Amino acid sequence: MFEDTADLLKGINLGEDASLELKAVTFRSDRSKIARPTAADLSDALAAMANSGVGTFVLGVDHKTREIVGIPLERLDDVERHVREACHDCIVPPLAVHIIRLELPDTTGVPRPVLKVEVPRSLFVHRSPGGYFQRTGSSKREMSPDVLARLFQQRSQAQLIRFEEQAVPDTSSAELEETLWRRFVGTHTPDPVGTLHKLKLLSQDDSGLERATVAGVLMCARQPERWLPSAYVEAVHYRGVRQDSNYQVDASQITGPLDRQILESVSFVRRNMTVAAVKTPQRVETPQFSTRAVFEAVVNAVAHRDYSIHGSKVRLFMFDDRLDLYSPGPLPNTVRVEDLAVRQSTRNELLTTLLARSPVGPLSQEVVRQCSMEKRGDGVPVILAESEKLSGRQPVYRLIGDAELLLTIWSAQLPNQDDETDEGDSER
Repeated sequence: MFEDTADLLKGINLGEDASLELKAVTFRSDRSKIARPTAADLSDALAAMANSGVGTFVLGVDHKTREIVGIPLERLDDVERHVREACHDCIVPPLAVHIIRLELPDTTGVPRPVLKVEVPRSLFVHRSPGGYFQRTGSSKREMSPDVLARLFQQRSQAQLIRFEEQAVPDTSSAELEETLWRRFVGTHTPDPVGTLHKLKLLSQDDSGLERATVAGVLMCARQPERWLPSAYVEAVHYRGVRQDSNYQVDASQITGPLDRQILESVSFVRRNMTVAAVKTPQRVETPQFSTRAVFEAVVNAVAHRDYSIHGSKVRLFMFDDRLDLYSPGPLPNTVRVEDLAVRQSTRNELLTTLLARSPVGPLSQEVVRQCSMEKRGDGVPVILAESEKLSGRQPVYRLIGDAELLLTIWSAQLPNQDDETDEGDSER
């Protein structure tokens, strides 16, 4: 929208509409801070535009006279920071925008610095300090409950297009790395881009532009968190049995394509768990947790979580007596916690299909499979059986506030863990 200066000047001359807003920037008398627009006013306007579609916001233009008044050159950094803080601190979930500095001529032909803020179509519904707004013509209006409900439905998994298949704003086919998508396309495919569309890793947005889908970003981009900030695993190892940062031993934010997140999460557990050994007379090792059970648990947490929930990530917490794994979102469809071992249901059918084609590499012998998923519904039974065999206690699933699924895997009782004689030892 408004790709060149001439188009933008025409739009300004015509005045504000559903996709264009103009704002003059004023400063306090001592010029120490920005007086107008306030962070609240700015975030309300930007969120309204994002909830309505795509749009352009120009700072440095009087919306009444349409006169280009500009922004003092030395204050451009301050105004840009003001916009970014409004988008990240005042809008929930935070809004990603493009900010472009340019010069536009005023009525005398003198070029004046302005900021052009491009608001892309969003995957989410955004709330600002004033509430939930939508742009109607040249003004913003607070959405009524029924309009808000419909918008949430359109931008959630209730939509006919699943969330994982939706086009991600501000992406293109270039975001998908060939070394990653070749796993699914093959090396001799004559039309790889067409195949990526068939696999729903690429899609066209409402404007007809080619975009990566949510699944494409999660499986074929090096940094999915650029577009889906919560798409990572937060892993922490605590000493003791309580979640207390004073007793933190190790921590990692595990990012990257989902199959890499799975393997690195398992590596985190293996690196931090205790392995006890006794000689009877041969050396017999007992790990704190079953690698196979941990692998299946992480696969399920990553593959079946609700990626449409902003601000919630998979959390993996290790303690002396247990491992807690939190996965965002309620159970899909009509599945209940007590049914997990006998019923199979998935929230992200496309992601599970892609993970079923993602090799696990050197870990394959230990986890007894070649790819991340096999889609036979045996993940939960393996978690329960392997963990109970090792610890003598069955893992526990709990639904936390209908918003998160928590799995607790109990630690094995390690033989001679504190014995430092020749008969026994323990190691990390």
